[in-house]
Amino acid sequence: MFVVIFRARVAQLDARYSTMAAQLRERALNQFGCLEFVAVTEGDEEIALSYWDSEAAIQAWREDSEHQVAQTLGRASWYQHYSVEVAQIQRRYQRGS
Repeated sequence: MFVVIFRARVAQLDARYSTMAAQLRERALNQFGCLEFVAVTEGDEEIALSYWDSEAAIQAWREDSEHQVAQTLGRASWYQHYSVEVAQIQRRYQRGS
């Protein structure tokens, strides 16, 4: 299993961001094999974690045309800066449901 860690400093989020973020989240989960997606914003910092079975699925998502539109908008207006890390999960523990 892999995790994509997206961290950003928010410049300005607008209504288009909220709509697009919700649509892309559902698209990643339902069409690209994303297993889980969690995002948190605190102040002007945002972090999103998405979990995937394979690097191939991550690459397909990265190259998706709708996702690329969001990436362009993010660079142009939504984020001051961002970073993306991809890591392989060696172990995972869980308790409860």
